[in-house]
Amino acid sequence: MPTPSTSTPTGSMPAKSIAALTAALLAACIAFQLNASMLSPALVTMARELKTDDATIGLSQTLYFTLAALFSLFLPRLSDIVGRKRVLVAMLAVMFVGSVVAALAVNVPMLFTGRIIQGVTGPVVPISLLVLRNEIRDPKRYGAALGLLTAVNGGIAGIDALAGGWIATHFGFRGIFWVIAVVTVIALALVAKWGVESRPSSGTRMDWVGVVPLVVSVGALLTAFNEAGKLGDADPVLVVGGVVVALVAFAVFWAVESRVREPLVETRFLRRRATWALLATTFLTMTGVFAVVNGLVTSLAQNGDAGFGMEADLASLVFLTPYALVGWVVGPFAGRLAPTLGYRAVLRVGLVGSIVATVLMAVVGVHSLPVLVTATVLIGITYAGIANIILNGLGIVLSPDSNPGFLPGLNAGAFNLGAGVSFAVLPALQIALGVGGSSGTAGYSGGMLLGAAITTAALATSFLIPRPESAETGTAHPGSAQPGTADPQKETVR
Repeated sequence: MPTPSTSTPTGSMPAKSIAALTAALLAACIAFQLNASMLSPALVTMARELKTDDATIGLSQTLYFTLAALFSLFLPRLSDIVGRKRVLVAMLAVMFVGSVVAALAVNVPMLFTGRIIQGVTGPVVPISLLVLRNEIRDPKRYGAALGLLTAVNGGIAGIDALAGGWIATHFGFRGIFWVIAVVTVIALALVAKWGVESRPSSGTRMDWVGVVPLVVSVGALLTAFNEAGKLGDADPVLVVGGVVVALVAFAVFWAVESRVREPLVETRFLRRRATWALLATTFLTMTGVFAVVNGLVTSLAQNGDAGFGMEADLASLVFLTPYALVGWVVGPFAGRLAPTLGYRAVLRVGLVGSIVATVLMAVVGVHSLPVLVTATVLIGITYAGIANIILNGLGIVLSPDSNPGFLPGLNAGAFNLGAGVSFAVLPALQIALGVGGSSGTAGYSGGMLLGAAITTAALATSFLIPRPESAETGTAHPGSAQPGTADPQKETVR
């Protein structure tokens, strides 16, 4: 039987220690985010310095994000068993090794190796949130800390992308990896010093047999979606085959989890509305929003015929930097309001705002640069600053006490799947409609409106998510030793 957590009882840490712990975890999340966002402006430089093409360098990004998604599926559960601080420290050490390998890369295979190694660090953010959840009793304080850490996912106030471009221009792409390595060492030292150990499932055996088919299933789906994103150049056999392999592997995973004594995920948890409704909402939200800003808007901004003819660095400064900055500012407030107003209510505000902003883009923004910038900032507030924060938070507070790491891991997979589908579907419609539009913007408008429709489906699905009672101030139980999660047997919808 699992033994009790070895951490200090929840809520016993003084405020000063909580602040130090939050700072250490924030440093870890920043180090992780730099791997994703700091390299985006340097892809052309990487291709030139390694004497290859943009498509090959783009594959290094795909490898990183795919590995990050796959390791996110099971490392949070492993951290429940062997210790969250231990796993977090190990991931940061691996991140450092991968950064050094990439910084020393003299050819494409060596770069790929470094990025694959870095991909192990995929679940840094959810594990950090689990550490905080174990130590902060007050829902409002936890919500604020949740918002601060999760807002990093939208970019570090836009500074990371700008710094990445500047470093690549003056020092080459290797300089970026050295900066990531230095930041990782600092984060590693802070987590080692101020991190708090917790292992709520100590004594449980890790279900490696169940890990394999789950990883194969999600990996096959990601591969299919990445291939589908190539549109006309996609291999239909690889797309269809990936989906078939994913379905078969998931069926095997379900069969395994129904039979092993200590499963990675009990099938009864997979049947809960708290699980499938949240995962569906996350998936649909990412599908509807992600490629709108990161794909369609930036493409329109740089399009000299139908759009505004901006250079890539100017487009990033005008659109992506404000988008990330407002998300960083709003995130902690959204997290703090969620326990008071309700996680689901705050989520719906974010989704409605994202829908309105996307429609505004599609109808007016494609013809007006000021409106397009304004709508992008609004999505930065409503998605990056609200919806993204709350979806991550719900993955933590709705996870069952007996297996707190499983839902954050699956939710991370839903984020990545949604991003892949978004880039496969929205640009495809944009290209299909773009040729026939008299103004040249019909394709962009169509892609954006499709995104708004999918986000509307996410809004509808969000009404199926049960209320996380113990994470909201109206029903929290201050006397409990652990700020538990919604009881799977008592899922109520207000």
